[in-house]
Amino acid sequence: MAIKVEVFSSPGCSKCSHAKSVLQKLAEEIGGDAIQWREVNILDELDYAVALGVLSTPAIAIDGELVFGSLPTAIKLRTELERRLSPMSGSLRT
Repeated sequence: MAIKVEVFSSPGCSKCSHAKSVLQKLAEEIGGDAIQWREVNILDELDYAVALGVLSTPAIAIDGELVFGSLPTAIKLRTELERRLSPMSGSLRT
């Protein structure tokens, strides 16, 4: 079973582009179909972003829960993803 990761971004946000790049790289490193992610443009999905409590971009939600209200380090994001995946798989590729 995959975890669902959403990156909340706004047009022209350079930090948002960086967050997407980091997430894409981590998803590829972890491998398989373990992570399903998508970009959420807050201008297009403002009600959804507000409902989750997104106050700024980039923000990251995992399985419908706002986990990072601002851009986390790659290490923090990896740690959180691996923590959430660990019950689902015995080992992760790094």
